[in-house]
Parts: sequence; structure tokens; C-alpha cells
Amino acid sequence: MRKINFLSDTARIGALLMLIIACAAFSVIAQNKKNRDKTSALKSGKYRNVFLEAGYNKTDIDNKLNKAYYDVFEGPTKVYFEVGDSMGYVSDVKNHDARTEGLSYGMMIAVQLNKKDVFDRIWRWSKKYLQHQDGPREGYFAWSINPQTMKKNSEGSASDGELYFVTDLLFASNRWGNNTGIHYYAEARRILDAMWKKDGTGNIFNLINTEHKQISFVPEGGGYNWTDPSYHLPAFLEIWALYAKDGHEQFYKDCADTSRAYLHRACDSITGLNADYTDFNGKARTSRWMPAAFRYDSWRVPMNITMDYYWFGKDKAWQEDYAKRIQNFFRSKGISTFEDQFNQDGSRPEVILKAGGFKKLRHSIGLVGTVASTAIMNKEKSSLDFVHELWNNKLEPYEDKYFDPYYDGLLYLFSLMHLSGNYQIIKP
Repeated sequence: MRKINFLSDTARIGALLMLIIACAAFSVIAQNKKNRDKTSALKSGKYRNVFLEAGYNKTDIDNKLNKAYYDVFEGPTKVYFEVGDSMGYVSDVKNHDARTEGLSYGMMIAVQLNKKDVFDRIWRWSKKYLQHQDGPREGYFAWSINPQTMKKNSEGSASDGELYFVTDLLFASNRWGNNTGIHYYAEARRILDAMWKKDGTGNIFNLINTEHKQISFVPEGGGYNWTDPSYHLPAFLEIWALYAKDGHEQFYKDCADTSRAYLHRACDSITGLNADYTDFNGKARTSRWMPAAFRYDSWRVPMNITMDYYWFGKDKAWQEDYAKRIQNFFRSKGISTFEDQFNQDGSRPEVILKAGGFKKLRHSIGLVGTVASTAIMNKEKSSLDFVHELWNNKLEPYEDKYFDPYYDGLLYLFSLMHLSGNYQIIKP
């Protein structure tokens, strides 16, 4: 008869219990990941129409989106202008220029809403007048030009323009193929392949700071060594990893994850607000032209985080908490009255940045829209208050005649697209 070793048997039982617990925990983690993947738009192919959930009917929602597109692209206050038989551009009319920001936004709107002619026109114009064809900047774009004189305001690039251009072109390739007049994929690869050749020669670098794996403010000079939170679009970098097929897939995935971690640092832990410009550690950066604060560039961050949340769902817990924080902050300022510039702690900044010659804080529809988009991340029913606020706002001049159909208009249109389920991953 075997003599029982009590301590030995107890240890075996304990180890067995630990193994059972570990297996159960692993099963829960795996199931959570499976559920997360199923709820991401990439896996499910489903996009919520939050306006429907808020009680609006489909016809009215479609009409509101169509009206916004008409106002921005076709109506009497449009910012899109056609040139000849085959080109067109988007203009920041209040600043009398066309910039890669708006051109690439126009292309994204066009590919999302299946407006191929508009997309092709903007791309042809951008390539002809802004893309550098040789020299250290070859493949990159001058970020601003006067569309009347065709004189470039700068030869240098703003990294977000190229970020959007590449993503626009990859989506266009997936939607329309490459045999209808423009080889969209080849054009996207030209930008990316040129980017990877930039090694500092002529003081021109990769769009992404390869050491920090974060997008640069500008890919040249000292601007290569800091960043803009609103340029952090992890969802777009995931798209590059899926569809660029240029051999840098893992790098793009790593950059997407780095952007998510960076946004944790850049957004205030109480208010959720970020500064317009930061160092790579997320610390606010004061530029020579204005003190650090949540201003115009920053308006885009809530919308960008929202997009990453429902497209890929890889950082849902933090993103849901972020939505609650930033909604709580703007609710505290009055859902129908909150202004558009703040210090990160939520106080009013000493320096108010001008827009269109006006130096005034406003309840700007562009910010109203991007904050409303965070309702996609906040499951609390009260978050729909921000959706109603957006629905009830109009893209029209203020009482003092200030009007921005460009920046306000484009962000307003983007927000309607997100909340109606019309801003999607376009697969082949």
C-alpha cells in the first residue's frame, strides 16, 4: 500500500487548480478578443447608424447628409471648384489657398460616397500642381498653394496630407480598380516608396519618425522631431498594413499601436483635451506662433479616436473611457454653448487664435460634430444629447457674418458620415 505524501499531493492539487484557473482565464481572454474582433467593423462589416438610434428616420438622415455634401461641394457657398474637363480642387476659401489637408479630405469624402469623378479631378489637380516630381522632396506634396496665381505658399509638406492621400488612393483602388484611367494603387505606392527613400538628404525625412514610430509634424528639419495629435490616425496605419503591400506591414501595425499609446498620454486624464502640438511623449508643445492649447487642429482628435474604435476595436476600454471624459467636460460647458478653444485643464486660454480675421470664441459646428461622433464609443443614453445638438446645428454664417464652409464644413460632413454609418473601411 502506497504511503500518502500529504504535502506532495497538496502541491499537485494546487498546481492542478492553478492550471484550471489559468485555462479558464485564457479562455475568457480569447473569447473577449473573439467578441472584440466580431464587433469591429473590419471583421463584422457592420456600421452603426447612430442617428437612427437617436430616433431620426432614414429619409431625413439621408437628406441631411446629401444636403451637407451639396453645401460643401456644389452649392453657392461650396469649397470645391472644377477646372476644365478633368480637374478640380478644394479651397480654404477664407484663407485663399488650397492645401493638402482639404484636398485629401475631399478625396476621402468622394471615395466614401462613391463620387469617382470628384475624386479623380482632385487627385489630378493635386498631382499636377502640388506633388514634387524630382529632388529631395520627390513624391511628397507642397502643403499650400494659391489656386488663383498657382504660386505655392510653401514647398514643404504637412505629414497629414500624405497620410490621407495614401489612404484615399488605397480605398479608391479597392473600390474602383486600377483600370479606369488612374492606377490608384501605383499612385499610393509611389508616395510610400518615395517616403522610404527619405533618409535626411536635403533635410527631408520619412513622414513617420522611424525612431519613435510616430507621424511627424512635417517630414523635414526640426518638424521631424515632434508631432500633432490630430495627425495620429491609427486606423489609417492599419489600412496601410492591410492594403499597401509594400513590405512594411509590421512597421505600420507597430505605429498604429504606438499612436494609441501616445494618445493616452496626449489627452488630459480629466478633461480628455489635447494640445494642438506635442512632443512624442505627448507633452504639450508651445510653438513660436501660439501658446499650447486645445484649438482648431485638436478638434479632429475625438473623431479620429472614434474611427479607430469602430473600425478596429483594439483599444476599446480606454477609448470608451475617453468618450465619457470628453463628453463630461463639454457637457459641463453647456452642450449648446461650449466654446472652441481651451487650455488642457479646461480653462479659457489667454491667447485666442484668430480665424478668418475674427478673434472670437464660438460654438463651432466643426467641433460640435467631432464631439458628437464620440457617441459611437459611449454607450450611455445621455451621449445622444451631443448627437441631437449636431442634428439641430446648421452650416451657415454666424450673426457677425463669420462663416467657414471649409474646415467647419468638412468636419461637419465627416461627422455626419461617421454617425450615419457612411464612413467605412473600403475592402477590395
